[in-house]
Formats: sequence, C-alpha cells, structure tokens
Amino acid sequence: MLLKRPRVRRVLRILLITFVIWLAFDVLLAMTIYFYGAIDRAQQADVIIVLGAGLRRDGRPDMALTRRTLHAAALWQQGIAPRIICTGGYSEYAGRAEAYGCRDVLLEQGVPAEVIVIEDGSRSTEENALNSHRLMQQNGWSTAVLVTDGFHMLRASWIFSNEGIMVFNSPVSSSRAQFPILLVYVAREVVALQWQFVKEALGLSNTYVQGI
Repeated sequence: MLLKRPRVRRVLRILLITFVIWLAFDVLLAMTIYFYGAIDRAQQADVIIVLGAGLRRDGRPDMALTRRTLHAAALWQQGIAPRIICTGGYSEYAGRAEAYGCRDVLLEQGVPAEVIVIEDGSRSTEENALNSHRLMQQNGWSTAVLVTDGFHMLRASWIFSNEGIMVFNSPVSSSRAQFPILLVYVAREVVALQWQFVKEALGLSNTYVQGI
C-alpha cells in the first residue's frame, strides 16, 4: 500500500495539471471567440447569409433571429449584396421554419420578396453551410457576407470556409445581448468549437447535435 500511494499522488498531480491547462485553454478560447466576433469585415459580395436562430411559440422570430435579420436588412440597404439567404429549418416548438421568421422581418424592413432566398432544411450551423453553398452554386454566387451573433462568428466562419464558401464576416454586436446570457453563449461556443475540432481531426461527417 505504501508503494502505491506515491503513484496515486503522481496520477492525481498529472490530472490536476491537465485540468488546469485545459481550463486555461478554455479561457483563452473564450477570449478569442469574443474578440473575433467584435470585428466587422463586411464588403461587397454576391449574397448575404443570415444564420437561423430560435422562434417563439407563436412563430415569430426571437430576439436573436430578429437582431441578425435587422442587421442583414441594413447591409442590404447599404448595397453590400443584392440577395439575402434566410437559413433555418423547421421548429416543432413554433410550427414553422426559422427561415420564414427571417423573411418576415426582412419584409417588414422593406426588403422586396424577390430579394429573399429561403433555405429551410438546416438544423445546425454545418447544415446551414452545406445548404447555403448548394443554393449559391445553383445561382452562380461565389462570395457571401455572413451574418450571425458575434459569439457565434468564429465557429460559423470556420465551418463556412471549410465548406468552400468565401465569406466576409459581419457580426451582430454582442453588446445587444444581456451580459450573463452572453457568458452562457460563449461557454457553449467553447464546447462546440472543441467538438468541431475533434470531428475534423477524426474525419467524422456532418452531425447534428441539439443546441450546437
């Protein structure tokens, strides 16, 4: 027993050091997520892509989808791109697809219906990228301004770039979200980015994980 105790201590010490290193990495990654999402790189492109978010029970867009769509409408009004893709699949909670919530807000902002392209088959950021790329290829578009919340931008731009889409990031300001909620979103992105790295390292195909 006396011989085993030093071994146990060494194992515990290694585990503690590993945990501290992992925790420091998470803090660094969270800072990177936050500051990367604070820079707007929007420029002239073929299309604006709005990444879907939640809907309310009555089918109206929630705050996240509303602020993303309002940002996209402002970009279109500035002449950044002639078309807007609204993404987001069917929500059982709301009884409709998120993409149509985006469309409703755009129409309210005076964006003509013929400008709006609907992508209503995606359930995740990966599927947003896959389906949006397919629409872009069908229409001969090669560049896109990517619109999502700042905390989501690092992972979203990584996934879209890996799909082969040339994207210019235009994040919605994170300051519009309440700070405690923002911390939760950033923490979720820390987990999601590490999962994305593992998937790519192992060569796993596109997967859907609820909430990511």
